[in-house]
Amino acid sequence: MRPFLKWAGNKYKIVEDIKRLLPVGNRLIEPFVGSGAVFLNTDYKSYLLADINEDLINLYRTLRDYGKDFISFTKTFFTPENNTKERYMELRDVFNTTKDKVLKSALFVYLNRHCYNGLIRYNQKGEFNTPFGRYQKPYFPEEEMQFFYNKLKTADVELRVSTYEETLKDVFYGDVIYCDPPYIPISKTSNFTQYYQEKFTILDQLKLIQILKDLAKKGIPSVLSNHYNNLIIENFEDFEILDIRRTISCKSREKVKEILAVIK
Repeated sequence: MRPFLKWAGNKYKIVEDIKRLLPVGNRLIEPFVGSGAVFLNTDYKSYLLADINEDLINLYRTLRDYGKDFISFTKTFFTPENNTKERYMELRDVFNTTKDKVLKSALFVYLNRHCYNGLIRYNQKGEFNTPFGRYQKPYFPEEEMQFFYNKLKTADVELRVSTYEETLKDVFYGDVIYCDPPYIPISKTSNFTQYYQEKFTILDQLKLIQILKDLAKKGIPSVLSNHYNNLIIENFEDFEILDIRRTISCKSREKVKEILAVIK
């Protein structure tokens, strides 16, 4: 099943490749859960889904807690009247100021489906600032939201707002890790590290790799995604690497190589 959120680097198209490489285990840990494509399409006994984006995790918690009522409420924002730049800017302001978590979660879905290219981007003040997308009729993902809700209710799922470092401190033998961090840019104009307030630096990339190496020595395996680039290749000497092609440009729809590295 596809995720209900549009997401940069969404793994739905290559989820079968990821599943083929993911080891058997009791719990799947995702420190960068994003749209949850891997969660939705795997069948572990339990899950730890984490992200530094508090709005994202609150959305998943709201969906889990309110289910169909929340889905119906969110649908009310998908109207022709709300599909204008002026109304989009008004609702974006509401999203950035409201303390109502249910309203904010519903508006997160609205903004995601109405903003430019589904880009989740914040300014230095922590305000969502992606411009209006100008879509003729934004799709309301009712079936996808219902599927996500059902998975949250039937699986043993912990939802957590935390950094990758904090998340990876809470792992045990029998866990499996899937990491899909913000990608290393493939060009100066293609920076995938600034979707949230906090930048994911090259040092973070190296630190993450080292943490996964250390956990592998303890018998906790992982799979890591990233662009195909020299920095990553140099640190994957002992790992299996799979080349994947993914569309990353909303203008040219160019294809670029990706890496799925197994660390065990």
